[in-house]
Amino acid sequence: MIYRIVHTTTYTYKNSVSVGDHVACLTPRSLPDHRCMGHELRISPETTTTNRTDYFGNRLTFFTIDEPHKELAVEARSEVVVDRRATPLSDHSSPWEDVAKALSQHRSAESLEAYQFIFESPRIRPSAQLAAYASQSFTPGRQFVQALLDLTARIYRDFRFDSRATSVRTTTEEVFRKRCGVCQDFAHLQITCLRSLNLAARYVSGYLRTYPPAGRPRLAGADASHAWVSAYCPGVGWIDVDPTNNVMPSTDHVILGWGRDYGDVSPLRGLILGGRDHTLKVSVDVEPVEG
Repeated sequence: MIYRIVHTTTYTYKNSVSVGDHVACLTPRSLPDHRCMGHELRISPETTTTNRTDYFGNRLTFFTIDEPHKELAVEARSEVVVDRRATPLSDHSSPWEDVAKALSQHRSAESLEAYQFIFESPRIRPSAQLAAYASQSFTPGRQFVQALLDLTARIYRDFRFDSRATSVRTTTEEVFRKRCGVCQDFAHLQITCLRSLNLAARYVSGYLRTYPPAGRPRLAGADASHAWVSAYCPGVGWIDVDPTNNVMPSTDHVILGWGRDYGDVSPLRGLILGGRDHTLKVSVDVEPVEG
């Protein structure tokens, strides 16, 4: 699949902002089966930008607005070729307990890189409660892939999607109690479950192509920023799962970046002086291009 993606973020401030320092994580990653062919960032008010690659390999853009402004608009335009498929995984992966043991020993460079994703991070706090919830899928001796897919399906069944139930600051504990949330919440929940069992899991940020109802036209800007989970299994590698939709991501998922949790890969973040209250408008358009 070839996609042209337009992601527009607009902040409108009640009072003028005198200075704003910002960082954007809006450049899709380039991988063997997922290639960013072009990317452009349009910022208003106009400013200069600096790019760098972070610790996790994500491409970040830094910029400063040093003139008074009551609105900030950031439009990211990208073209991405996605060849990745949801790989049929064999049921012959190791028992999950062996996976946890292999991670603790980190005998290879890949498992050492994955090992960092078993620990607590700012938005992920492993707990006995979520270990118990995960253990309903990760039963003694069960193969890792089977258990992972079962946990993904259970989160999909047990939790209701509700865009008004949570905010970016809602904790995983509150999501677990309310049994509802959005993709960010469900990704954090599954990562916390896995790390509570000493398994490696990372947060993936990106886009999801959506489909209009039968007989209705596709609406520009109606697609979504999305989040899902990548879990590590020695001998298999990183396995992506989407608990919001109970699928293994393939050509409908476009990757922006990954990290320990949302805080590492939020699309736009920064510090401002002034502004007071603000409104936020986000529009995403994932348009398939005929090859």
